[in-house]
Formats: sequence, structure tokens, C-alpha cells
Amino acid sequence: MIKTNQFIEQKKKDFEEAIEHFKKEISSLRTGRAQTALVESVMVESYGAHTPLKQLAAISIPEAKSISIEPWDKNILKDVEKSLNYSNLGLSIINTGEKIIAKLPAMTEENRKELTKLLGQKSETAKISLRQIRDKVKEAIIEAEKGKSVTQDDKFQFLADLDNYISDLNSKLETLTKDKEKEIMTV
Repeated sequence: MIKTNQFIEQKKKDFEEAIEHFKKEISSLRTGRAQTALVESVMVESYGAHTPLKQLAAISIPEAKSISIEPWDKNILKDVEKSLNYSNLGLSIINTGEKIIAKLPAMTEENRKELTKLLGQKSETAKISLRQIRDKVKEAIIEAEKGKSVTQDDKFQFLADLDNYISDLNSKLETLTKDKEKEIMTV
């Protein structure tokens, strides 16, 4: 008889991808200090195609409140500047002719509260994703029991394992959310 929870194992990659997607989503939320993740995914129209900024330039953090963007091809400097201005990130853009310096404005209490709300929404979306995957696993377990490939006792054990696994993932989400919230609210 099957003793490992093969049903969770089959969807483990989906669960992990949901957590990784959440991490990526919250990494782009602006905090009080500069992060390369803020601008890495800004799409730049260059060479007739839309390309993420991280594929076109070296991005670094020279100081806590600014991001340095140095395109490998200086001919696209204006395109990068234009894309950053239209990105709605609220950055002050300075074109030095060699590179672009994106300065972060000081965060107000109101900005911090708005970002915290947005963080909560992203957290809830991640939980919904986990729930949807959990429901698919649960259906597979129930179908397997109906098809007589697992016993009723195994079904209950697999469902309990699934609940424990989801609880662990939700705890991980909560920890990530609290850490990011702390980072946002730190002046």
C-alpha cells in the first residue's frame, strides 16, 4: 500500500512556485531604501522589442536612496529613461549621459500604509493560489479512494498530511508578510 503522500509530491512544485511568485511580487514593493528589484522588471522598448531592464543594463545601489542604471549600449539611454519615467514607481530620474540615477523620494506615513494594504492583498492572493492547488490535491485523493487505489484510512491520513503541509506554507507566507511589513514601516 502507498504510505508516502504522493499526492502532495505531485503538486509540490506548484506549491513552491506559488511561494516564489509571492516572494518576487513583494520584492518589488518599495521600502524606505533602494533595491534593484524595484527596476529590474521595468520593460524598455529598444531594438524594436520590449525587454526587461535587467537584460539591458548593469543595475547597482551606490547609496541607500538611489539606484544606478548603466546600459551596456549607451544608445538606449533615452529609452531607459523614458521607460522609468512611465513606470509609475515614483522615482526621480537623472540622466548623466553615461548612466541613469533613480532617486527614491522619502516615504510618507500615508505611502507606508498604502504599501502595507497592497502587501496584504498580495498575501491574500498567494493564499488563494495555495488553496486552489490544495483543492486539486484533495480532489485527487478523494478520487483515488473512490477508485479503490487507496484505502479510506489512507485517504484520511493523506488529507491530514495535506492540511499540515498547507498550514506550514501559510505560516511561511505570514512570516514573509510580517517581515516585509516591518521593512516597509521602518523609517
